[in-house]
Amino acid sequence: MSSLVIAEHDNSSIKPSTLNTITAAAQCGGDVHVLVAGHNAGAAAAAAAQITGVAKVIHVENAGLAHGLAENVTAQVVALASGYSHLLFPATAYGKNIAPRVAAKLDVGQISDITKVDSPDTFERPIYAGNAIATVQSSDAIKVITVRTTGFDAAASTGGSASVDAPTAASDSADVSFLGSEIAKNDRPELTAAKVIVSGGRALGSSEKFMEIMTPLADKLGAAMGASRAAVDAGYAPNDWQVGQTGKIVAPQLYVACGISGAIQHLAGMKDSKVIVAINKDAEAPIFSVADYGLEADLFVAVPALVAAL
Repeated sequence: MSSLVIAEHDNSSIKPSTLNTITAAAQCGGDVHVLVAGHNAGAAAAAAAQITGVAKVIHVENAGLAHGLAENVTAQVVALASGYSHLLFPATAYGKNIAPRVAAKLDVGQISDITKVDSPDTFERPIYAGNAIATVQSSDAIKVITVRTTGFDAAASTGGSASVDAPTAASDSADVSFLGSEIAKNDRPELTAAKVIVSGGRALGSSEKFMEIMTPLADKLGAAMGASRAAVDAGYAPNDWQVGQTGKIVAPQLYVACGISGAIQHLAGMKDSKVIVAINKDAEAPIFSVADYGLEADLFVAVPALVAAL
């Protein structure tokens, strides 16, 4: 049987998380198909057809799919589900909003946040904030899976030549309608796709100090900005900057943690980073246990000095 990847997109381009999910789908065996459900999403469907490893793109057009409403996308996935053995979603806010609904509609269990495919019916996923790895085997005829994108390499966005089908859209849900959205604008790289991330913690003391200290470092490194949950809860940084188990899971080439003690929830979200640099004046801070390079110093002195050196 084939696998169906539900693409995360903005109607004009495919989100990077979809590329990692396609790699996971390819390891499940069989052909990989991609569903692009949207409105005026021809450009996104064309981009999906170019991804290496994709055999077919299913492009469904409907005004009710324009904003990715979970109820409407769920109806579309359920309508197609019988033709597939695996339904895979990126473990992002988008995928996590839809996958449980699909699993409930199909009356199957959901396999969440997989980091490895052992076989078509057996998967590995982190539990206890990443301190243990569970091996999960499913006997469901249709497996509904969310994929931790940091666990899989991204498929090449070019080199493919998939066919594109355009079936009739499923009926919209009468229970929901799109009223509006407030999109956070950020000139920096998207946090989950950034190659370099600089993150600040509660030790920065205020939102003003957070921006004063961290922004020059991010500018010098061309980095995305992140924050610990403690910093976000204290109002020092916006919610979409939160890195950790209850925030965003990241694995950049370089992660610089400034004034972050390293609570287990935060480590679960960034410990797969290729190189971790920690700056903290507490020599016993847990962040040093995962850091490749640790500097025991006052961040208010060390970070400006680092910026000056760069």
